Amino acid sequence: MAIEVFNRYENKYLMDTRAFYEIYNRLTAYMEPDAYNRDDKFYAISNLYYDTEQHTLVRNSLSKPKYREKLRIRAYGVPEPGAKVYLELKKKVFGLVNKRRTQLLLPEAYEFVRTGQPPSFREGMNRQVIREIEYFLSRYELRPMVYLAYDRIAMFSKESRDLRITFDTNIRTRRYDLRLELGDYGQQLLERGQWLMEVKAEKTIPVWLSKLLSELQMYRTSFSKYGNEYKKSIRNAIQERETHIL
Repeated sequence: MAIEVFNRYENKYLMDTRAFYEIYNRLTAYMEPDAYNRDDKFYAISNLYYDTEQHTLVRNSLSKPKYREKLRIRAYGVPEPGAKVYLELKKKVFGLVNKRRTQLLLPEAYEFVRTGQPPSFREGMNRQVIREIEYFLSRYELRPMVYLAYDRIAMFSKESRDLRITFDTNIRTRRYDLRLELGDYGQQLLERGQWLMEVKAEKTIPVWLSKLLSELQMYRTSFSKYGNEYKKSIRNAIQERETHIL
């Protein structure tokens, strides 16, 4: 059964392709690729983020409060109209990321978020997570806001599954055609050849990793995919308005 509740710290690092290969090759001494990354293959993740009409969730997140939260539907690749997906509630409290998710059919996930009414319970669903999402939906009037997808390489520590490192690239987004089954396309969020590395650990990172990051002069950064997409959309709207004025 897939893990449905996560509690961990996540540190993020931006890098170019050269830096990616340098650290990835060094990590292979301590870590092994995810089952979906065998033979150096990527796997694609697609997400549909929900927010209020006033962008309450993302604006609150960008203000960096001690507590922030977001809701999304996640699929691996482009799902078929009736495929199984994950409905995820992600919270961050004093730097600790808590992610809770349950598996639903795509139409069920859409309808749950639209109406706030959970689907009929069946085996495979997480009853507690559904209750928490139901409460979350009672507090906000949400709508699909952003499609966001990327190609991922993931690695796990050979010693402990508590340490996971992911590399995401080719991050693409759109604010139209807001259904996961419509296809994998959109505008690039980062410049070509850029990577986002995330170090995810339940406790502190091991000494060898800390030394490696220091040796390669890699430093933590604050980066939210949805947050940066929102800021980019604001910049684009301003530029478009100025163009019309001219």
